[in-house]
Amino acid sequence: MFRSHTNGELSLKNLNEEVTLSGWVQTIRDKGFMIWVDLRDRYGITQLVLDQDRSSAQLMEEAKKLGREFVIQATGKVIERVSKNPNIPTGEIEILVEKLTILNDSQLPPFTIEDETDGGEELRMKYRYLDIRRNPVKDKLIFRHKMAQKVRNYLSDEGFIEVETPVLIKSTPEGARDFVVPSRMNPGQFYALPQSPQTFKQLLMVGGMDKYFQIVKCFRDEDLRADRQPEFTQIDCEMAFVDQEDVMNVFEGMTKTLIKDITGQEFGNFPRMTFADAMKKYGNDKPDIRFGMEFVELNELVKGKDFKIFDDAELVVGINVEGCAEYTRKQIDELVDWVKRPQVGASGMVWVKFQNDGVKTSSVNKFYNEEDLAKIIEKFGAKEGDLMLILSGNENKVRAQLSALRMELGNRLGLRKGNVFAPLWVVDFPLLEFDEESGRYHAMHHPFTSPKSEDIHLLETDPGKARANAYDMVLNGNEIGGGSIRIFDRDLQSKMFDLLGFTKEEAEAQFGFLMNAFKYGAPPHGGLAFGFDRLVAILDGNEVIRDYIAFPKNNSGRDVMIDAPASIADAQLDELELKLDLKA
Repeated sequence: MFRSHTNGELSLKNLNEEVTLSGWVQTIRDKGFMIWVDLRDRYGITQLVLDQDRSSAQLMEEAKKLGREFVIQATGKVIERVSKNPNIPTGEIEILVEKLTILNDSQLPPFTIEDETDGGEELRMKYRYLDIRRNPVKDKLIFRHKMAQKVRNYLSDEGFIEVETPVLIKSTPEGARDFVVPSRMNPGQFYALPQSPQTFKQLLMVGGMDKYFQIVKCFRDEDLRADRQPEFTQIDCEMAFVDQEDVMNVFEGMTKTLIKDITGQEFGNFPRMTFADAMKKYGNDKPDIRFGMEFVELNELVKGKDFKIFDDAELVVGINVEGCAEYTRKQIDELVDWVKRPQVGASGMVWVKFQNDGVKTSSVNKFYNEEDLAKIIEKFGAKEGDLMLILSGNENKVRAQLSALRMELGNRLGLRKGNVFAPLWVVDFPLLEFDEESGRYHAMHHPFTSPKSEDIHLLETDPGKARANAYDMVLNGNEIGGGSIRIFDRDLQSKMFDLLGFTKEEAEAQFGFLMNAFKYGAPPHGGLAFGFDRLVAILDGNEVIRDYIAFPKNNSGRDVMIDAPASIADAQLDELELKLDLKA
């Protein structure tokens, strides 16, 4: 037996008990006549003590050999601690060591294994197995485990069946690039790793499973950011004989349950917002409604005043930043530089101040007099002390630019608090997007999304105006889940493939298995998939998902710990009948 207790459970009720503990050495304090060792495991820290009056000289010498992160076993008696530590559960006791065994020594770690570490992110990713010993990372992985258990319990109670779907599948066009896997037994042919189990969960509905879920790995070969990894986890769900309300009710219920269990906060019905309203008011389809700053359009007020930048713009639009009229010129110039960054792409920014003394001023006083400014301020609904920031240009671009500015100000002003939750549904998405470059429509979600029944006739006359029977759940400015009611009628699915530019042969080659299944009595069905990594991070008060994944990739998609991806041997290439012809 390596241990009788963990390092987080002993207390005064265990006084005088003989115990055996195992773990890693956190710190050693050697006073010569007395040695203290903090012993750590997943459960906590227990202080060990040795002194020259009660411990043998040999035992004291053994203790002097210890270093940080040594793995040791200690047996001894639980005694009351003289100098108590109220910050840890074991802070009232310590172990008077009677036997000490070094199970494994350790080199000096490349960074300190403490809550506040001196290791940079890339270094900690390289030694991730050490980073996991730190409480901030360990606790996030435990939190993720608890979330997964709650999800499984909720869905199981709702009658869902967990079914595993294949990982080696066929490459299909679903929006992002596939990771592909060559087949040795079928030379020249490739599997793809699934971007989602979309077609398989639809086939499970054809198979009569009725309610399916899976906490599943998905793979997309796309550019990375803080909330995106090349391999990520979904809570993937599908239901038969349902409409949009049925699906939304089940998963709104799940989200309410998770938030209540984790934070104690309770919610009524989640608000709903159409895609058109989200874009008009916030400039994106996943608005953070924890704070205001709704967009205000100004075309009718500001055009025709000989200010060419506004006169030539397709849209002039701004936000009111409450209480920020005292921003200095330096602060405002810094915001101008921020919106002009390539990542945002604005050409400039106009500001209007309604100062605390009632004075109205702007960066374009030359073109707009006090009466003009009063009308603009009234349009914003601003009050004394407010600052209005205005962008102009191409409608789609300027909405995206102002959305980025709004979120940046939300961060700077402390309005995006991690312990405040504001969920909503975004509905009535366009079914299709027209791509000018390719000259054809693309599915805004995926090719299996059903149009709203009242918009089906538009597929013949004006496809771009058809709305999707689709819905996204948004939490704190992040899309945490999205889904749709699926097409289950062969003829409608065939028409959708036609609109998306698939030839009959291409549609058959890519999706013939699904169309064949629809010949055998497909039920009406729909579903939703949550981004599990993102959901876990947000409910824990964060947005960066990396620390909630045991072994994440860096921003280049590399696992710097195992050095992957990596080249493979020529012998393996020969087995796969592949030859590399890399571009210089």
